[in-house]
Amino acid sequence: MDTTDPDIVFDAQGVCNHCLQYDANVTKYVFSGAEGRRRLAAIVDQVKADGKGKKYDCIMGVSGGVDSTYSVYLAKEAGLRPLAVHLDNGWDSELAVKNIERVLRKLEIDLRTVVLDWEEFRDLQVAFLKASTPDSEIPTDHAIISVMFSHAAMYGVRHVITGFNVRTESHIPRAWSAGHSDWRYISTVQKRFGKNSLPTYPHTPFLRLLRLRRAQVWTHILNYVDYHKERAKKVLASEVGWVDYGGKHHESIYTRFYQGYILPRKFGFDKRKAHFSSLICSGQMTREQALAKLETPPYPLAEQAADRVYVLKKLQLTEDEFEEIMCRPRLRYDDYPSMDRFYRGRVYRGLRVIYRATAKRLLRK
Repeated sequence: MDTTDPDIVFDAQGVCNHCLQYDANVTKYVFSGAEGRRRLAAIVDQVKADGKGKKYDCIMGVSGGVDSTYSVYLAKEAGLRPLAVHLDNGWDSELAVKNIERVLRKLEIDLRTVVLDWEEFRDLQVAFLKASTPDSEIPTDHAIISVMFSHAAMYGVRHVITGFNVRTESHIPRAWSAGHSDWRYISTVQKRFGKNSLPTYPHTPFLRLLRLRRAQVWTHILNYVDYHKERAKKVLASEVGWVDYGGKHHESIYTRFYQGYILPRKFGFDKRKAHFSSLICSGQMTREQALAKLETPPYPLAEQAADRVYVLKKLQLTEDEFEEIMCRPRLRYDDYPSMDRFYRGRVYRGLRVIYRATAKRLLRK
């Protein structure tokens, strides 16, 4: 990690805040060896007990990528009865779709696919590009969270098991990506830059989000095993026929293009720095290997050019419109109304009232 994260801070030993937070998160959330197995066994027992008499005992999101696929593999191996849920936002690569179908068929796991209304979602994605913040993946991420919540409620399932893990996903700067759960932020961007309403788009307002979080238990299963990404890929390839798709999140054509083309060119952000840093901290990559990889393009230039043509056509953007978007001033999540700003503002106003009242009392004395 470097100063392309504008909020990065280094201590006297030259260690950045991301690595320090990584160490703290590993201590708090990651359990390896016998302790991990003990805790995971207790979680599995609880999931089974809470799901007794129901068709499914947990909900799991699947994308076709290694993290979610390996999580499903582990859940099945532990004897759980998951319902796999996939969000089709119109950008799945052919390989991702085949991975999902092949793996779930092999593991005998049921799949529910939620297909977004393309015109609604296309308009929302274009709105986020025009908003000029550095994470146009927010619409997809929020929809995934909402779909997972809603399916757990629909089937009366208390447990949601995810593929998130501290070891390989701990260095994403807030300046690069924020607002995933913030419906106020998303709806503001849509109203300001979009053309359509979003009657069918899966979303979760803040108060409903709080209620669902209290009612459901989300477990990051990979934090309880000795998760090594490359070893997991080999297991999945040999056991369930999973096929590697290349870079992180490259199972989505839009994600591949956004992270590999738009982010570096417009914002100067290379998400590989965050991904590689997590792998370095977890001992799965050396710093020298990471720096060598950063000398190469995020993905092949010819593929980038082909993706550009495809993405612009699918989003119904002309070359001039896309270049105008790319030249807009760079903004951040904090530049738009959000629940985060709303509550920070309320806290500030509350403290100001208390300060003034205290000052008046002191003056009277």
